[in-house]
Amino acid sequence: MKAEATPAATDAEAPIDGEAPAAPVESVERIIHAKPPIVVRDFATEIEVKPFKLISELMEMGIFASMNQTIEEPIAIQIAKRHGFKLEIHHRGETQAEVAEKKKVAKVADDDPRFLKPRPPVVCILGHVDHGKTTLLDTIRKANVTAGEAGGITQHIGAYQVEHKGQKITFLDTPGHAAFSLMRERGANVTDVAILVIAADDAFKPQTEEALRFAKEANNSIIVAINKVDAKGANVERVKQQMQEKGIAPEDWGGETIAVEVSALKGTNIDELLDMILLQTEVLELKSNPDCPASGTIIEAQLEEGRGATASVIVERGTLKKGDSLICGEAYCKVKSMEDENGKVLTEAPPSTPVKVIGWSQVPSGGKTFTSVKNEKIAKKAANEATTERKREENVAPDQSAKKEGGVTVEDLFAAIAQQKKACLNVIVKSDVHGSTEALVNSIKQIKSDKVDIRVISHGVGHISKSDIALASAGETDVTIVGFNVRLDNGVQSQAKHHDVRIIQHNIIYELLDQVEGCMAELLEPELSEKKLGAAEVRQVFSMGKSRNVAGCMVTEGTINRSRKARLLRNGEVILESKIDTLKRFKDDVKEVRAGFECGINVDGYDDYEEGDIIECFEVVEIRPTLR
Repeated sequence: MKAEATPAATDAEAPIDGEAPAAPVESVERIIHAKPPIVVRDFATEIEVKPFKLISELMEMGIFASMNQTIEEPIAIQIAKRHGFKLEIHHRGETQAEVAEKKKVAKVADDDPRFLKPRPPVVCILGHVDHGKTTLLDTIRKANVTAGEAGGITQHIGAYQVEHKGQKITFLDTPGHAAFSLMRERGANVTDVAILVIAADDAFKPQTEEALRFAKEANNSIIVAINKVDAKGANVERVKQQMQEKGIAPEDWGGETIAVEVSALKGTNIDELLDMILLQTEVLELKSNPDCPASGTIIEAQLEEGRGATASVIVERGTLKKGDSLICGEAYCKVKSMEDENGKVLTEAPPSTPVKVIGWSQVPSGGKTFTSVKNEKIAKKAANEATTERKREENVAPDQSAKKEGGVTVEDLFAAIAQQKKACLNVIVKSDVHGSTEALVNSIKQIKSDKVDIRVISHGVGHISKSDIALASAGETDVTIVGFNVRLDNGVQSQAKHHDVRIIQHNIIYELLDQVEGCMAELLEPELSEKKLGAAEVRQVFSMGKSRNVAGCMVTEGTINRSRKARLLRNGEVILESKIDTLKRFKDDVKEVRAGFECGINVDGYDDYEEGDIIECFEVVEIRPTLR
């Protein structure tokens, strides 16, 4: 529950059930928020009375309840009003928009046009992998960003601020690889202008179309940067034709979309692109209130050694200051320090400023909204309530699925049996930042196979630690640890070897996913295939004494190899399967005899040969199974 202040009613409150009028309330009425069920003990604490006093009041109203019982919502509202509180009840299942609508009255002043001031635009750079998004941003920033990314692929969101003609512009660089679609969508949702980078020598690609869809859904103003215009095979007209087909016709083709031909590598027309961004900013008339409590969006979050949980955020309203208390879902924060993209310490961050915030209780979820609250105590309480609510919903979910209409069918039973027979790869996912963890978990869950299931039993941010090894080795089934762009803590390697826990690591996501698929395939039983090596016909039987016979043979095809598996066939029927024990050429032992040569053969455990018998030599090959 949260408490806020709002003007109280001027009239005296009416008496309850004929009682004497209650004392007039104070000039300021406080708001408290609650979710049903409303328990007597907890409610008493919120309205600042002793539980037995509240029970006494309820008895006077004809309601008999113990401290652990619940009370009806109208009664709770009535009692709260007597004690100078306004109770607002939020039911489970309400959307954030509905809750915000209920609180809008208290926040009208924050969005009053009189308090709004111009703010810098937030620009998101979107496009297909390797079309030059990061190189473009690199050229704008005059710093080498691409070199720091594994394989030249951006694998988490970077937020930077630059200045052009005296005006600030905030940029977001998003990943292009298919696995990071959630991060691209998040980037589009927090921006005002989307720059769609399209390589002139490659035109529209799957991630280009996906990025365009995200930008349209987020209602962004779109500018197309046609990159690599100086590359071999560049065809600007083809790109513009495709733009028209996609419904974003360029201005010189009679459309409304600004298209700038650039070369990120050589810096061609970069100033013109920035001019177009500022022009769009003027059209959009971007404004925000810098003086209200701060709120914004978590762009990326991670666990840093020596710093704990940190988060890169974009401030959208208000001014974020050092010492502010923030809440974001199950994570809360008292801002210990703020840094810009260059590591410079800041004391405050106005709207549209990207900053790294240090001091979180745990790694917050990327894409979630953070808000500023009065103090750390309130923030911690709200985070604990969010955790309790999540656990309650997790406990309820299995019960609801068990109560599905019609009960369990025969088909369900057979499906469950088939599921139990399937092999399953259990994995623990660790990554450097929250967004990458989210992308990796989603990509792993999308690996489809009729033969092997994959289950993520845990995921988190930070280096692979001894506690991860302990979790992996705790159960009866084997667990593989999948690490993306992270290293091992001291002592983890030896502990993993001791507990026989497999760790796979890589700093390029599609390489890591290939390794995961390889681990899944290893769970399948190998398929055995017989490969015929050669055959020999028995031409004469020689007695070697002591009731031991040797077959004098002519190799008719392939090769006969000593110690290989062999079968003896007589009149087309298999008499014996064993191995070749002795193989001679004349009196010499040999390893193999090729077709067209004579030899002496003894099959282990047999000496009753007849002329015309066929001895086949073969090997059994294991074929690695596939997932599909």
